[in-house]
Amino acid sequence: MCDGRTPTPEELPACYEGSDWSGCTLQQFMDCPYNLANNRQVRMLADLSLVGCYNMSTVPEQRRSQLLLDSAKKNLRDMAFFGLTEYQRKTQFLFERTFRLRFIRPFMQYNSTRAAGVDLDNSTVQRIEELNELDMELYDYARDLFQQRYQYTRQQERRLQRLRSHNQNHNGQGSRVRGQGLGVGLWPSRPKQGPDLGEGEGDGEGEGEGESDGPEEEVRTEEAGGRLQTEDYINQIINRW
Repeated sequence: MCDGRTPTPEELPACYEGSDWSGCTLQQFMDCPYNLANNRQVRMLADLSLVGCYNMSTVPEQRRSQLLLDSAKKNLRDMAFFGLTEYQRKTQFLFERTFRLRFIRPFMQYNSTRAAGVDLDNSTVQRIEELNELDMELYDYARDLFQQRYQYTRQQERRLQRLRSHNQNHNGQGSRVRGQGLGVGLWPSRPKQGPDLGEGEGDGEGEGEGESDGPEEEVRTEEAGGRLQTEDYINQIINRW
């Protein structure tokens, strides 16, 4: 559905005969120019009304692709939370901090999928990447944004832990001198808004297994298969949220 209606057969011709893809080869699947599997994530996140929904004649193809990609990125930024499959622990960390909820057990990290068991030659893989170029660019963007949000949240949590520790020490000294502690609010009095950007302090993954940020939260690392190379954001400077 887009703008209150489904696409016409002329706008979105069928890629196969019959009721489904049964008997269709991978090559036939890739050759269909109307295959909605291509760049599906961008299309699901973007505002299709910007390009006339499924009417391909309203906007030139290159302009259409850019509009959809920009729209998908904007809508992703506007989401309070999103996660990535290959970063289960970080996804859990951000979910819990965003919504102030705690899961009763940690998320499990599995680094293999059904797709990983399919043997494809390099030319086929390259063709799939070409067909999903927008999705791949969106994923790279989402991964960077996800890491920035994770780093920022960890940074804020460390600052809060330091402030708590400082206040505890200060209150203890005040009790000895004046017989009572000083009450200090930990949160700003202004309404909570979107996080301000600051310099990243690293994602905490490379700071030692089992290291603790404080009494409430221990550093979580990815499971099953070790760290992925995409976790190397320790020295990244956060320029945008």
